[in-house]
Amino acid sequence: MTDQSAVGRVITSEACIAEGADWLAAREPRFAAALALTGPLPLRLRKDGFTALLDAIVSQQISVAAADAIWRRLKAAGLIGPRNVIRAEEEQLRACGLSRPKIRYAKALAAARINYAALRRAPTESVIETLIEVPGIGRWTAEIYAMFSLGRADVFAAGDLALQEAAKLLFGLPERPTEANIRQMAAAWSPWRGVAARLLWSYYRQVKMREGIR
Repeated sequence: MTDQSAVGRVITSEACIAEGADWLAAREPRFAAALALTGPLPLRLRKDGFTALLDAIVSQQISVAAADAIWRRLKAAGLIGPRNVIRAEEEQLRACGLSRPKIRYAKALAAARINYAALRRAPTESVIETLIEVPGIGRWTAEIYAMFSLGRADVFAAGDLALQEAAKLLFGLPERPTEANIRQMAAAWSPWRGVAARLLWSYYRQVKMREGIR
C-alpha cells in the first residue's frame, strides 16, 4: 500500500484489504461476525480512465445482472471507448440497452476530456468535484471510481442502496439508513471506509444471495 500525503492511503493488493479488515474487526464486533461469514474480501481494483467511468454509468440504478448484460453488448459492439461512443448513433447505443439519459451521459463523458492521469495524484474530494461536473456523474459514481479505479482506502459510497440495506441488517437497524445516516456511521470506520464498503457488499451477497455491486 502506498501512502501519499495528497491522496491518502491507496489500496494496491489483497494484503491491504486484509489489513483493513483486521482493523475493522478489532474495533467493531459486528464486522468481525460478518467477516466470519464472508471470508476474505475481494480486492475489486480495476483500471482507471474513460471505460471505468462508462461502466459505472451503465451500472447506475439497475441490477448487477442487467448491467452485465448491457456491458457485454457494448463491448461486443466496440462501444466502450470515447471516440466510438461519440461517433455512435443513438440507435446503436439503445440497441445495447442504454436508456436515453445514459446515452446522453456517455456522450458527455466522452466529450469531457478528463485528465485521468492527473486524477491519480489528486485528493479524493478534488477527484469527486472534477467528475461530478460531467452530466450523469453524481457522487455515487465518482466515489465508486475513487474506490475501485484509484484504490482510495477511505472512500465510502454512502448513496449505494445495497450498502444501506447491508448496514440495516448487520447493525439491526429498524429501517434502511439514509445516505446522510450511513455516511455519519461510516465516519467511525475511517481510515478504512473503502474496506468497510467491501465487507458490507460481501455481507449483502451472503444474506441476500445476490450481488450488490459489479
